Amino acid sequence: MEMPGENAFIVKGGKPLKGEVQLTGAKNVALKVIIAALLLENPVTFKNIPHLSDIDEQLHLMSKLGAKAEFVETHTVAIDASTLSLYEVDLLHGSKIRTSFMLFAPLLYRFGKAIIPNPGGCRLGARPIDRHIRLLEAFGVKITYDSSTGYYNAALESPRFKAATYTFEKKSHTGTELGLMIAAIAEGHSEIRNAAQEPEVDDMIRFLNEAGAQIHRNGNDIIIEGVEKLKAIHPEFTIMCDRLNAAAFGVFAVATKGDIVVKGLEAQYVTDFTEKLIEAGGGFEESGTNLRFFYKGPLKSTDITTTPHPGFNTDTQGPWAILMTQAEGTSTIHETVFENRFGYVEELKKLGADIEFYQPVIENPLDVYQFGIESQEELKTHHQAIRICGPTKLHNGALIATDIRAGASLVIAACVAEGESVILGASHIDRGYEGIEVQLSALGADITRV
Repeated sequence: MEMPGENAFIVKGGKPLKGEVQLTGAKNVALKVIIAALLLENPVTFKNIPHLSDIDEQLHLMSKLGAKAEFVETHTVAIDASTLSLYEVDLLHGSKIRTSFMLFAPLLYRFGKAIIPNPGGCRLGARPIDRHIRLLEAFGVKITYDSSTGYYNAALESPRFKAATYTFEKKSHTGTELGLMIAAIAEGHSEIRNAAQEPEVDDMIRFLNEAGAQIHRNGNDIIIEGVEKLKAIHPEFTIMCDRLNAAAFGVFAVATKGDIVVKGLEAQYVTDFTEKLIEAGGGFEESGTNLRFFYKGPLKSTDITTTPHPGFNTDTQGPWAILMTQAEGTSTIHETVFENRFGYVEELKKLGADIEFYQPVIENPLDVYQFGIESQEELKTHHQAIRICGPTKLHNGALIATDIRAGASLVIAACVAEGESVILGASHIDRGYEGIEVQLSALGADITRV
């Protein structure tokens, strides 16, 4: 077991959280646009970049490849690809973060070849890489995998990426963005069909278009006219704030019977969350980019199914489970995006939560589940849904965070629970939340990093 030592939180819960919190930039935009910047002919500066361990790891990796990539102010990152000199990503750094796979786009563009290891990041499931492989091949990339080394070797079959029309069998957030980067500088007209619809993807499109790309969305499809070069028209680009963290703070507010104003995001980006929150009896008000979440009375049970955007976000289902432990009745959460997203359940049971796994019977599992699944029988090896009975008075306990969102969920649970709880694995939480203990302390939480 991992022991406390600069990697744990001690939380004394049972206090309503109240006040204002300023959102930081969206991690899922920051990681991607920083890589996309390596396609540009000139330097670019990004504003509103969250200072997270994942960002630091990625900037270090890009620096090792020869690029200038660094924080120049607290939330400002400067990228200059002109000194990029290596096309092979080392195993240690490349395996730490999932987005290292997206480096295929700039490395192939600049060197015509790239060698990248299997990607890292949270192990939430298989996250089939084969979708990305097929995408690369469609755009004229020859790619092979060496199982003895764990590396993918890729090379362009012609001087430039060739244009392509590619249809994702299942929506892929990262796959769509990799396709956008490639198609933006490919030769000719490209289309990405059944593309991911997340707002973070649209922020990537906004950045690429500001650099001279010709990309427009047409519903589930994205149309791209390739250009020879990308060059930043404006020296600075400000990314959107993190909608996933906004939802988490919404749960912090309502679950602790508090009142929190989340600043920096328009309500349209969290509609999947706020609609269910209102259905559950939680309080929500919006004013421009200020979102107020508050407790206004007993909560009601709900049933949710996670799906790609604009459906209920898979990253929010962990915090939602905490909220439903405080609701009257039996709630259900059905996870269809990842096959290993309930790592927090056994930890919640330590606090007295009444939760059990069940397996929904699905007539068309191949269509419903976003991960690789071939039969209803195969689903029996996964836990894809939970029932939560409430309301439950949670008590303190010793907890272990296993990934970013599960970790944040446990912090919420500890703030709700009476008594003192210890959460091991703070480093997981640091990958998605900048100084969460500082933000929560300002809202009245009793939380200390040890």
